[in-house]
Amino acid sequence: MGYIAVIIIGAASGAVISGAVFAFIVKIGLITRLAQKTSTQSQIILYEEAIIAGGIFGTVIGLLNFNINISRPLMGLIGLMAGVFYGCLAVSLAETLNVIPIMARRANLKRGLAVLLVCLAIGKAAGSLVYFLIPGFFDPQ
Repeated sequence: MGYIAVIIIGAASGAVISGAVFAFIVKIGLITRLAQKTSTQSQIILYEEAIIAGGIFGTVIGLLNFNINISRPLMGLIGLMAGVFYGCLAVSLAETLNVIPIMARRANLKRGLAVLLVCLAIGKAAGSLVYFLIPGFFDPQ
């Protein structure tokens, strides 16, 4: 009987947390913004289903703790897609919170904001590549 209670509590907690995550994604307008930028407003249901499927797939892999043998190029493609998603999520959140205009005003930037954003993205990508491709690079000596 105790196992059943734990299963019910775990499933209910997972449902609440996943609902909050998806509400957050909807609230910051990630899905609608991606659809607008790519002129694919008619495919918005597909966007939503892809995000839900990715969440379920990631949860199942995390819970069952099994290894999937996939090739390095496929692993790189999956990492690239995840990076694009998280990048879009971060930009949507920053846009919602007006981080970029506030930062530009405080730094007294009149021109070059686009260059600054590209440099930030390149720096983040370079740091991620170094972290994942050079094992132990950031470990303290």
